Amino acid sequence: MEPIELATGDGLVLRAWQPDDAEDVFRACQDPLIQRWSMVPAPYLREHAEDYTGPMTRAAWAAETAAPLGVFDARSGELLASAGLVVLDLPNRSAELGTWVAPRARGRRVAERAGRAVAHWAFEVLGLRRLVWRAAVGNHASKLSAERIGFTFDGVLRAGLPGRDGGFVDCWYGVLLPGEVCDTPPAWVAPGGPGARRAYAFSHPPARLPAGPCTLRALRESDLDDVVATFRDPETVQWTSIPLDYRPVQGLDFIRVGYPAMWRRGTGAGFAFADGDDRFAGTADVRINPLDPVTGEVGYSAAPWARGKGYTTEAVRAVCAFGFERLALGRIVWRAHVGNDASRRVAEKVGFVVEGVQRESCLQRGRRLDGWAATLLPEDLT
Repeated sequence: MEPIELATGDGLVLRAWQPDDAEDVFRACQDPLIQRWSMVPAPYLREHAEDYTGPMTRAAWAAETAAPLGVFDARSGELLASAGLVVLDLPNRSAELGTWVAPRARGRRVAERAGRAVAHWAFEVLGLRRLVWRAAVGNHASKLSAERIGFTFDGVLRAGLPGRDGGFVDCWYGVLLPGEVCDTPPAWVAPGGPGARRAYAFSHPPARLPAGPCTLRALRESDLDDVVATFRDPETVQWTSIPLDYRPVQGLDFIRVGYPAMWRRGTGAGFAFADGDDRFAGTADVRINPLDPVTGEVGYSAAPWARGKGYTTEAVRAVCAFGFERLALGRIVWRAHVGNDASRRVAEKVGFVVEGVQRESCLQRGRRLDGWAATLLPEDLT
């Protein structure tokens, strides 16, 4: 297969790598984000760049096993990105499209624009019938670019990509078929659209958010004793599905994995809320409904020493505002076991409208219990 050159019409030129590109590739691949999210070697050495732009590229094109392409500014010739078929299976008419973007070129939708050009070429010239796109879970920018091209992501592929430690990491797995290439991004993921806002929010978790007299922040291992005390508290146990006899190992897993996994996967946003001395005072989160992506569900718990001070109400108000403004939610629901008057008071102060009782809507340690249900719309937030 002969190397090709593509022009996008909007200022990009894609062509096969040449040995003279080695220095630019070497400099670009020093970037921590490229090393974190792509499969380039780390540390990235000059000889890696020289091999990639020389013998490796020539061999891939000759053997028809890949189609590596550099992306350059049509006017200046500056290297902007890499975009090509990182795996090519011509007999089965299938390939994987992969990209990385140089630091100075980010924010210009280069991966999307270049990836779209490669997809058109793959379907219309090579006659492929299937393209795939893999992105490590947490690489929201890559997934967004693929969705703008038209890739459909149906879930998470466990251990779907090689990891840096010799193991594997979970990945999002997208598929694009002929006729599905979007020359105009779908409204959900278009610039400024709900999906784009959400991807940015999950890619840039806030370090701290004000919440009245308290602050929303990430859980820390230094919170462990307070987390365990809160989740062993009789009132917390009574009204939640927290495991009985909550142990430090469970608290440590919650801190290290629970909320961080929500952020990485884009399934929700979880925070600790802390008092004026930055002591843990409780948790508050909003989780996105996988069947209705504009609906979230709020959950919260308060440390025994923080109750009655207004902290929980302010934390829930701030989490809901984050859900509406940053996660592009259109509605947030609240549920609690019938009889949990303290939780209901918080919800009503925030603006939730209680709509009634849902029979056996709450699952608690194998039992089905009746639950109150309420909804908050953006205009309801007080």
